[in-house]
Amino acid sequence: MIEPTTAKRIKLVGFDVDGTMTDGGLYIGVLGGQPVELKRFDIQDGLGVHLLRAAGLPVVIVTGRGGEAAEVRARELQVDEFLADSSARKLPAFEGVLQRRGVRWEEAAFVGDDLPDLPILRRVALPIAVANAAREVKEAARHTLSLTGGRGALREFAEMLLRSRGTWNEVVRNYLRERGDPLAR
Repeated sequence: MIEPTTAKRIKLVGFDVDGTMTDGGLYIGVLGGQPVELKRFDIQDGLGVHLLRAAGLPVVIVTGRGGEAAEVRARELQVDEFLADSSARKLPAFEGVLQRRGVRWEEAAFVGDDLPDLPILRRVALPIAVANAAREVKEAARHTLSLTGGRGALREFAEMLLRSRGTWNEVVRNYLRERGDPLAR
């Protein structure tokens, strides 16, 4: 569980893509003479992102690989910002988001899995590692999730954060009401 005062202080959540939103695997090939790259995303992670946004938390994706698959998923999830830097210099990109949005490092959370995520994880108030994270990432994290990237870890984080903030039940109730459940209480 996340310490409630820390959870309530969070004003922005950031996620890595490969190894965090995905299992880290890539499907690379050629289709119609054009190179293609496919990635597998977990549907429950998508709902976790939706619930964070429904709770009023901006969600930012920061990736060192980019690619159309990640951009398509970011648009589909309606994340607040999608940042891709092919040199994996994530720190300046994330710092820019915080400045633009008036959020301090002490008010941000980030979920990552590998070395390019360390500069951000070492600065945010709530550094989180997925279960399959590199040793260094787990050491820098305040909490290591029980699930692996691309296999429900983001949903696990979203529920943990929202429960720690005391807003989980309300967010779920609103979600169910929006989908026509008259019994949502």
